[in-house]
Amino acid sequence: MRAVTMIFLILGMLLVHGTNAELQRFEHPTKADGSLTALVIGDWGRKGQYNQSEVAYQMGVTAEKMDVDLIISTGDNFYPGGLSDVNDPAFDESFTKIYTAPSLQQQWYTVLGNHDYRGDALAQLSPVLRGKDGNWFCMKSYILNTDVAEFFFIDTTPFQDKYFNDPEDEVYDWRGVLPRDKYLSTLLQDLESALKESRAKWKIVVGHHTIKSAGIHGNTQELVQKLLPILEANDVDLYINGHDHCLQHISSSDSPLQFLTSGGGSKAWRGYYDWPNAKEMKFYYDGQGFMTMQIAGGDVDINFYDIFGNILHKWSASKTFFSQI
Repeated sequence: MRAVTMIFLILGMLLVHGTNAELQRFEHPTKADGSLTALVIGDWGRKGQYNQSEVAYQMGVTAEKMDVDLIISTGDNFYPGGLSDVNDPAFDESFTKIYTAPSLQQQWYTVLGNHDYRGDALAQLSPVLRGKDGNWFCMKSYILNTDVAEFFFIDTTPFQDKYFNDPEDEVYDWRGVLPRDKYLSTLLQDLESALKESRAKWKIVVGHHTIKSAGIHGNTQELVQKLLPILEANDVDLYINGHDHCLQHISSSDSPLQFLTSGGGSKAWRGYYDWPNAKEMKFYYDGQGFMTMQIAGGDVDINFYDIFGNILHKWSASKTFFSQI
């Protein structure tokens, strides 16, 4: 299966969608029955500390039980300041040597978080890292096609004004992002076009930053203003993110869109919660853990797990699809 997946990825790298190389399309095979199982983790890269190793162990146990096909990282892959370069030992110390379970030796589809931008952001995109560990795959923005769902990975860090106006004495690697306005407008246009063209059974958008969150970072207003209307207008089913170090499920009052946070890969327990609408808040856990997603035809099942493998929250949805002639 790994060899087949790599062939799909290599072929996908040759298929550039539109004029923006950030939105290349890649393919990942489903199981023989057409189903797909993914594990989702975010905010993890701390060289095993803050219970990262313990979360990784439980991820391996759960992934084996569920026969996981791929793993999604919602960003902040390496703390505190990303990677210094492609030879940074943190890559091995926080990734290869931590997620060692056989069941986790699948393709990891990752995006960059704000902490990743504080180092050499381009290092994480380099084929050098894929050469070191074939499980690793990272781009700023891209599309992953499967037979049952389409995943749109979006680079959310450049949307936030504060990283440009009030950088908190941090230096960010904006290579490939500047001029910012053009970068964001092109990304949004290409995303909107791709979503309109999509005939996927399930449309899933993945980014690092929250759109809606009761955690300490709260809503990301720039995404609420610029990204959310595009997701709602194009019938996106799930928005999956990290950034807040918690597990969370918020249901939209305005559309079927669900907001799912999986940012409990290591340091957590912020002790903060603020959400005014009790009907929207389906689940909040201020601790470490991860999320799984099973998609089979018109059914999707989401589970949130804590560090001990307990299922804290379940959510399911179904659709009826008609074949198109």
